[in-house]
Amino acid sequence: MKAKVDSAMRALDVGVKAVVVASGHNLSVVRDVFSSKSTGTIFMDRPPTPTAAETAVSCASSSAAQAEAARSEARKLQTLTSEERSAVMQAVAQALRDNAAEIMHANALDLAAVKTNKVEAALVQRLKMTEAKIETLAAGIEQLAAMDEPIGKVLGRTELADGLNLTKVTVPIGVLLVVFESRPDSLPQIASLSLRSGNGLLLKGGREAEHSNAALHRIVVDAVHTASGGRVGRGIIGLVTSRNEVTELLQLDSLIDLVIPRGGKGLVHHVKQNTRIPVLSHADGICHLYIDSEADGAKAISIAVDSKTDYPAACNATETILLHEATMDSCAESVLRALRQASVKLKAGPRAIELGLLTAADAADSMAIEYGDLTCLVEVVSDMDAAITHIHEHGSSHTECIVTENPDTAEYFQQRVDAACVFHNASTRFADGFRFGLGAEVGISTGRIHARGPVGVDGEHEHEH
Repeated sequence: MKAKVDSAMRALDVGVKAVVVASGHNLSVVRDVFSSKSTGTIFMDRPPTPTAAETAVSCASSSAAQAEAARSEARKLQTLTSEERSAVMQAVAQALRDNAAEIMHANALDLAAVKTNKVEAALVQRLKMTEAKIETLAAGIEQLAAMDEPIGKVLGRTELADGLNLTKVTVPIGVLLVVFESRPDSLPQIASLSLRSGNGLLLKGGREAEHSNAALHRIVVDAVHTASGGRVGRGIIGLVTSRNEVTELLQLDSLIDLVIPRGGKGLVHHVKQNTRIPVLSHADGICHLYIDSEADGAKAISIAVDSKTDYPAACNATETILLHEATMDSCAESVLRALRQASVKLKAGPRAIELGLLTAADAADSMAIEYGDLTCLVEVVSDMDAAITHIHEHGSSHTECIVTENPDTAEYFQQRVDAACVFHNASTRFADGFRFGLGAEVGISTGRIHARGPVGVDGEHEHEH
């Protein structure tokens, strides 16, 4: 074959416009070439620029190939024993540690690019990788690897008749498409969940994190291929790099089983409007902290500051603090003072202005804003029912919390509030797969079908009988 390629290249060097190398065993090969059938390999000095239609066809073909590869490799992954898949994940965790310098270098390129473009601070915070983040990722993957086997878990058995038994067991969903924005640390989290659950995976990260995502993807798939002894190929996790490919993938309802968009409302809406594939998502993280009349002041301060300032860009950060009007005579001022000391900018709701807690100059533009930074809305409510009504009118069904020392009040709040996570005397930041003991999360679902809240391994399974 080398001789044929060399001959074709020499022909181009002396001015031949194009050379086709094809098999002579096909007696009609010349006719096939001149009738434009796909035959052999063409060598051209200056290949023509493909038309938009040709590019679209090529993109669709590539997207389908990635999806088919993910499904094929997922079936191979499922043939590994639980111990073998755990060992693969342990290898992925160690590979992240071993290649931390490469990850940090790639991330530095992305950070330099976004700083040049003067993007908002919240995006930069989500984009930034640190050695501590890498270690947390590795520890989370090891936690996943140590979990009980999720595939084939018996959910129920029924004896339908003498000698006729029906068993319900867990199985992987199949192939997942996860689209995420600006958080490269999401990639190894999502990948590890798919490896543990036995699913194939296609990933599309934000363009602003392209260097970080490329490095993380290579590290993960190389570790999988090596640790599995080549039994699972690198196609188990595909990395999509262009928006055109995402558009094509959203049409592949015969090859992709679930789409999970992790990002803002615009991304989620676009995905839902452009696919027939089931979508698991949340659109906003408008989380509320309600401080009851019977709240402990010190707890209220601690929880409010942590909920808002621990990681303001996260979707589980508190965006609105609701104060029972009775707290005006107790802890309200102390809570706001502590938030200001933590550099939080306070925006005011109508009653907070009316009661003089904040001024008209602090008025919020809306009661339903996910700030994603050190800004927080403060509003005063007459009682707990008013707080619940406010949450249902302006919240996003993500995470809500009550601070109170009255267990009956807390129980009433937790029963009445409709959200994926409802906490008592705990920071909204606890709405997290790692903190839930899931090892990692593929996302947080605010829907009501299939999975809700932080979605870990269990959320990536269905059942069969």
